[in-house]
Amino acid sequence: MAKLTTEQLIDAFKELTLIELSEFVKAFEETFEVTAAAPVAAAAAAPAAAAAEEVEEKDAFDVVLTVVGDKKIQVIKEVRALTSLGLGEAKALVDEAPKTILEGAKKDDAEKAKAQLEAAGATVELK
Repeated sequence: MAKLTTEQLIDAFKELTLIELSEFVKAFEETFEVTAAAPVAAAAAAPAAAAAEEVEEKDAFDVVLTVVGDKKIQVIKEVRALTSLGLGEAKALVDEAPKTILEGAKKDDAEKAKAQLEAAGATVELK
């Protein structure tokens, strides 16, 4: 028997009706003891699981000071207010930018801190 190429098989399947194709699939599954539905279900489940993970919203954010800007003193004051660090510690933290200011903050608190730091002239990221 001559071996058929993939294109030849597809052309042959195009000529079949849906009922004939369904009967072929059943015969194929019985002959080779495989199931065509299992891989399709697993493949469909994987993107659905990935999409569900993306939908879950983060509830803890890190506030990262990336660029201090022109108003360094204002930024140091805001860092002190947000973290309750001393003047020397806050200055050292600002001098080491990019640096994490708050870790695991709630979304509202992180956004508020970002707004305060940006108002002082800094550039901030939420991660």
